[in-house]
Amino acid sequence: MSAKTTGAQARAQKTKAVPPKRLHPFFSIKSILFPVLLLAGIGIVMVYSASSAISMEDHNTLFYYMKRQSIFLGIALCIMFVAASFPYKLYKSLAYIILLAAVGLLIAVLVPALNVKAGGAYRWISLGGITFQPAEFAKLALILFMAYSLSKKQEMIGKFTVGFLPHIIVFGVFAGLIIKQPDFGTIVVMGLICWGMMFVAGVRFLHLLSPLPLIIPIVYFLIFKVEYRMLRIMTFLNPWEDPYNTGYQITNSLKAFGSGGLTGKGIGLGMQKMHYLPEPHTDFIFSIIGEELGLIGVAAILGLYSIILISGTQIAKRADTMFGAITAAGLTLYIGVQVIINTGVALGVLPTKGLTLPFISYGGTSLVINMAAMGILMNIGASVKHDR
Repeated sequence: MSAKTTGAQARAQKTKAVPPKRLHPFFSIKSILFPVLLLAGIGIVMVYSASSAISMEDHNTLFYYMKRQSIFLGIALCIMFVAASFPYKLYKSLAYIILLAAVGLLIAVLVPALNVKAGGAYRWISLGGITFQPAEFAKLALILFMAYSLSKKQEMIGKFTVGFLPHIIVFGVFAGLIIKQPDFGTIVVMGLICWGMMFVAGVRFLHLLSPLPLIIPIVYFLIFKVEYRMLRIMTFLNPWEDPYNTGYQITNSLKAFGSGGLTGKGIGLGMQKMHYLPEPHTDFIFSIIGEELGLIGVAAILGLYSIILISGTQIAKRADTMFGAITAAGLTLYIGVQVIINTGVALGVLPTKGLTLPFISYGGTSLVINMAAMGILMNIGASVKHDR
């Protein structure tokens, strides 16, 4: 054998021995990173546009909410990077700690010395000048605990007392604490995520339906025996009956979409944010998008969400562990359910609920937790890509 041939073989073996350079999970899952960054960027612009009138009136500047949202976004991006760096399998060992932390924070909301009242509800905690909403963290905590518990019990997932009962009890504890705030919308979101994750994990469908005889009277009481919730349902069924009082939220939201047309009025040129539509920079920012960016803008934003949801579904299907698959499914449901409810409320196809639009609506806690969820999803996706 010649020295030339031997040298070539040595170089070939050396090349094989060096593994290909692996991108950081934050950068490798572009089908999630790019849509999230685009939505967050759109959010900064739309928060400025939607809140400018309120900001000027309350804070004597047009940029108050936009500046705060920009700071929130900077923090959220750092959190997403850290979450993407943290090996997702380690959350299994932290599941109970995270769960107990969430319960503790939900209890703290009920403490008068800590809570902050806004809109007639106690949903926020103020510590050291920092205000945050524990229910947002509780959603993520529930997802991680459910994924850990359901993946651990796969061999007996079909048993009612193993696959279903423990998880519905945990959800019941969360729901009992959150209804005290009160925050019925968050309970609905968490319930849908909980049931969806159990379905994905293989819990028997009959078991998933078993609570209905109990849930129906509870929901009936919470809605039809509570005056303001009953009023929301009646308004939802016929908002134009009283468009200047009980129906003003839905009717002004529909007016925003109707006046936007195909291409919209242009950023900053909408009228519904001028004290017609309540909470234009939070709950009803999608309506302002419809008015200022039109059908094209609305379709583009829904398209970005679709890319995230499709990517999350693919990651869940290809995950190398059951824990990763169920976690990815839960995180995808988490974003999807919020998008469906927020946009459904804005379009008048769902009763009014105080839920933000992920990555776009003003709000530090929701933005940080949503970004953290996407960071975890990226880590799961990068593990799938590397293993395959």
